[in-house]
Amino acid sequence: MSAPLPQPSYEEIFAELEQVVALLEGENRPLEETLRLYERGQALAAQCAQLLQHAELKVRQLNGDLETDFIAEA
Repeated sequence: MSAPLPQPSYEEIFAELEQVVALLEGENRPLEETLRLYERGQALAAQCAQLLQHAELKVRQLNGDLETDFIAEA
């Protein structure tokens, strides 16, 4: 079996999202291409959001905030 491909970084995903947005804001495109770009942009935005949530969770864990929240809720 082949090794899994490395996941792109947040910065790489965000840069591609910026390119998609620029293309959508640019010249008129056929509807099918516009929809394809829009779908790609939505997928990239979701990936960025997921990576940010993961990073926030990690920071909260490192700061001990999750433990404090858990104790307060108990």
